[in-house]
Amino acid sequence: MSHLPVLPILLPLLAAAALVLAARAPIGLRRAIGIGATAAHLGLSLLLAAAAARGEVSVYLLGNWPAWAGIALMVDRLAALMLVLTGALALCAQLHAAGGADRRGAHFHALFQFQLMGLSGAFLTADLFNLFVFFEVLLISSYGLLLHGDGALRLKRSVHYVAFNLVASALFLLAVAVLYGTLGTLNMADLAAKIAQVPPADAALVRSGGLLLLVVFAAKAALLPLFLWLPGAYAAATAPVAALFAVMTKVGVYAVIRVHTLLFGHDAGPAADLAWPWLLPAGLATLALGALGALSATTLRRLVAWLVVVSAGTLFIAIGVAGEAALGAALYYLVHSTLAAAALFLLADRVRRARGEAGDSLRTVGATARRARLGLAFLLAATAVAALPPWSGFLAKALLLDAIAGHADAGWIWAVVLGSGLLVIVALARAGSHLFWREPATAPSPAQPARATEGFATSLLLAAIVALSVFAGPASDYTRATAAQLHAPATLLMQVQATVPIEREAPP
Repeated sequence: MSHLPVLPILLPLLAAAALVLAARAPIGLRRAIGIGATAAHLGLSLLLAAAAARGEVSVYLLGNWPAWAGIALMVDRLAALMLVLTGALALCAQLHAAGGADRRGAHFHALFQFQLMGLSGAFLTADLFNLFVFFEVLLISSYGLLLHGDGALRLKRSVHYVAFNLVASALFLLAVAVLYGTLGTLNMADLAAKIAQVPPADAALVRSGGLLLLVVFAAKAALLPLFLWLPGAYAAATAPVAALFAVMTKVGVYAVIRVHTLLFGHDAGPAADLAWPWLLPAGLATLALGALGALSATTLRRLVAWLVVVSAGTLFIAIGVAGEAALGAALYYLVHSTLAAAALFLLADRVRRARGEAGDSLRTVGATARRARLGLAFLLAATAVAALPPWSGFLAKALLLDAIAGHADAGWIWAVVLGSGLLVIVALARAGSHLFWREPATAPSPAQPARATEGFATSLLLAAIVALSVFAGPASDYTRATAAQLHAPATLLMQVQATVPIEREAPP
């Protein structure tokens, strides 16, 4: 059990290595390895979350080196929450891929496990350099996954995606170099202590490094004006990949919360509260433009991709308000919006195949096979992502609006949040009427057969949304406690600094 914090990284790495060696093995074996490893990852994440829910903060020193000299992992409430969300989403995406999408490339399951490893490492690491390393692991894997399935459009979107992220990675490395050159460390606990006491001569460099990190994380999270790459890339990806990417976007949100509360929070001296003045206006603009993008979407997949942008804008509004209650509501909304977007990505793939040549177009009217079943699933997912009652998104937005009520610009924020929500409802209602209400004037084209694992994967995500709504009390209590822990980072920092290598007995 003492090695539990490293296992969510180690397990996908070993599974990916085995899958690379088994690239020519039968697809059934590769599926068994991939799905089995992901299910085990989810189980490990739940164990870590149970410990974190008791208030424990686990620190793991890789190689038994001190935290300042080696690699440290930290599991608090936020890291555990993101691990569970990632594991659940990855399992559903792989079950959907087992319906046939994973046959399009020999290395799909290996790349998927490398992606899972990168995501887990980004959530667990306690130093900036390894945050960069795990970002690169998950990005390199995502390049291969985005190209999975071939196609000219997918290749074009992949080139844009790769070029954009390479520039962001270069900026990340530059920010890390600036902070290391100025402060001499990249361990987050050490950085927090040194940033708070930085001499005036170095304060500008520290602020520059922090702002560069903010730009990088905003690019990963699709914050205005750095979100234009996302709708095309996510709409072009295969359904299981797009579903997993729904949580990959939240890595940027996580990094902003983690870095700018631990390192650039209220006690950071000349760099205190570095990010907050920028996040609220950028979040408002992102939310408004994301809602307009959803209204203009011509396919269901592109509509869902714009809804990912909408969720990013909403999250950054909550973070920008800079209050404990708003952050707790944001974390609850983060879980809800990720599950809802992933469910819609998987559902869009099933709708596309059920409509034959019409696909998921919102301009072409086409008959939909299994219309009642898919229509009910779409109704649940659409009302959830639009934050309508009785689903968890409604509660999350209600908590957020309540937390904003005392803000100086509460009127403007409420107007943007509620107005954008209305546009999203209109966009989803329009999509539903095209897909399930209007009858075609011509005979329907043949629909592809339904696949049991795909329906099961979508059902699991919809069931998770229902469970998050039914158990809203315990879930919101956890996110509120997480926000309280993040707003009092001294305990987390002391835990990392107090963890020392284990002394080994000398051999006889």
